[in-house]
Amino acid sequence: MDFISVRQLRTQSAAVWETLAVSKDLVVTSNGKPIAVLSATSAEGLEASLAALRQARAQLAVAAMQQRARETGADQLTLDDINAEIGAARRMRTE
Repeated sequence: MDFISVRQLRTQSAAVWETLAVSKDLVVTSNGKPIAVLSATSAEGLEASLAALRQARAQLAVAAMQQRARETGADQLTLDDINAEIGAARRMRTE
């Protein structure tokens, strides 16, 4: 995986596009920290690329929620416990 800085993106954009055509993915950094990923695509593949990206983000979000549930013990709740929590939240909203 190749890395480029925001500054390189701004000042050397032609070279960045050439590199992207070869490597297909570039990590954009700001102050040495990753902030974005540039990924090569085509007009024909754009929708499929976006769908894959959205699916990957959703999977990461689910994995993060599952991890938080394990850390807090929420993964051990019974269906009755969950329904009680939902009921309590709804009651608080209507008060």
